[in-house]
Amino acid sequence: MRGFAGDQITDKVKIIPEEKYPFKIVGDRAVHKKNIRYELEEAKRSKKIEYVLTIANLKKQKGRYFDIIKLKTDSKIQPDIRIRVYGNIFDRPPGAKKKP
Repeated sequence: MRGFAGDQITDKVKIIPEEKYPFKIVGDRAVHKKNIRYELEEAKRSKKIEYVLTIANLKKQKGRYFDIIKLKTDSKIQPDIRIRVYGNIFDRPPGAKKKP
């Protein structure tokens, strides 16, 4: 995630189980939780289930950060999925307009 301090910075990640190896996400947590907020939604696409993970930046000043979102699944093949989140927040250059 990257952007200017004070802007609303968000990203979305789609998690789509393979038809051959289906799974459900049964739990989630962030390791540090200081600089991000996230929301996990389940969506149906025809008869298949997919997940949308929306991540929002909370850091208000210039700097970098790192966090991990851990998703626990009911799969024996891959019981957890780790989403790494890197943030790089910059000071706004003089004259640059703020995003609405």
